[in-house]
Amino acid sequence: MCRHVAYIGPETAIRDVVIAPEHSLFRQSWAPRHQRHGTVNADGFGIGWYAEGDPAPARYRRPVPIWADPGVEDLTRVVATTALLAAVRDATLPTADGEAAAQPFAAGPWLFSHNGAILGWPDSAAPLIPDLPAADLLRLEARTDSAFAWALVLHCLRRGDAPARALTETALALAEAAPGSRLNFLLHDGTTVTAITWGDTLHYRTRPTAVASEPYDDDPAWAEVPDRTLLTATRTEVLLNPIKEPTT
Repeated sequence: MCRHVAYIGPETAIRDVVIAPEHSLFRQSWAPRHQRHGTVNADGFGIGWYAEGDPAPARYRRPVPIWADPGVEDLTRVVATTALLAAVRDATLPTADGEAAAQPFAAGPWLFSHNGAILGWPDSAAPLIPDLPAADLLRLEARTDSAFAWALVLHCLRRGDAPARALTETALALAEAAPGSRLNFLLHDGTTVTAITWGDTLHYRTRPTAVASEPYDDDPAWAEVPDRTLLTATRTEVLLNPIKEPTT
């Protein structure tokens, strides 16, 4: 499992979202309050953010616990942004992929994070391999279930699917191939956050807009997103739509 957070709003130091709040992602790395699977997120972390005038996000990722990185405090204190996505990682299975497996993943304007696990990985995902071009498989950034989920989402985006459709179709395909999987996705493009709840917690707030595995403070403005829901968030609104699963 993992914990992740996305933000869109007035320019703020990254620290004010990721580090400083009482129950921030930093604290969630060792003391999450709503995590249903696993207790410590110490298998790496990543922060992705957008700079004004540049559609491609920057990233800072490390294969160590966020509390063990001496540079993260200075970086998050001096870098300000209006949009970010950050994650702390609890690996589904031990791997040797190190920093490459730390989320968020990125391509073009996109940042992506997966909170959950594909049950039976990797065998259960094998039927979906034909859905991806061979070159996409060769470009997988890490040998993890999250990296594979990202490859499926990115393939949908590159063929022209809207973010909502890309996330929904990927979640439905993975849920069919590996029943019981937990597939909470966050996708950011610098202006809009698109997310899916599938098997784990997700919360949101507005003014400013934040979407997170769990609230990073005790502000009553936070609301929980129902399971099997598609969320679309901008600076001004958050829309929730139930995911319609295929009938058998």
